[in-house]
Amino acid sequence: MKAISVFSLLLAMVGMFWLMSSGLAKDEMMTEKIKQIKVYSVEKGDYVVTDTVVKSEDEWKQQLEMAEYEPKAYKILRKQGTEPAFSGRYAENKEHGVYRCAACGQDLYHSDHKYDSGSGWPSYYQAVAPENVETRSDRSFFMVRNELICSRCKSHLGHVFDDGPQPTGKRHCINSASLVFHKLEQ
Repeated sequence: MKAISVFSLLLAMVGMFWLMSSGLAKDEMMTEKIKQIKVYSVEKGDYVVTDTVVKSEDEWKQQLEMAEYEPKAYKILRKQGTEPAFSGRYAENKEHGVYRCAACGQDLYHSDHKYDSGSGWPSYYQAVAPENVETRSDRSFFMVRNELICSRCKSHLGHVFDDGPQPTGKRHCINSASLVFHKLEQ
């Protein structure tokens, strides 16, 4: 009788692990709440209060896989993927404007802060404001790096490194698929 209950317990644990690792279970167990945050708006030239964007992974997948501008958007923004170097549409963009989050539209980077790092990805020495971009630890690929995410929707943007130009000394190395460019009048 003990063997059956141990087997049942083991089976239940395996089932729970499977459910927790599947996107569906994560969506059903989603507990993150929408809250208000203060971020900088380039268009308004000032800080604004906005709601965070909270969606299930199924909702993100449906929205981002339908994106005409970038077929890999879901994989990169929500699954922390990386586009190959020198393949992104904004690596060589020199137009004047603002780069917004491809998932939620929040202003992230200004073209005035963009520079050619030689890395093959769009690089910026700072975000439009510290409140618009957050960092979190990334321990993938046997490395420890600082991942950059959108503060409004928590989508993956890229990574930040300490080898950038002054005045910050930072290099925000960003996937083009994480961005949508909006041209501004000079």
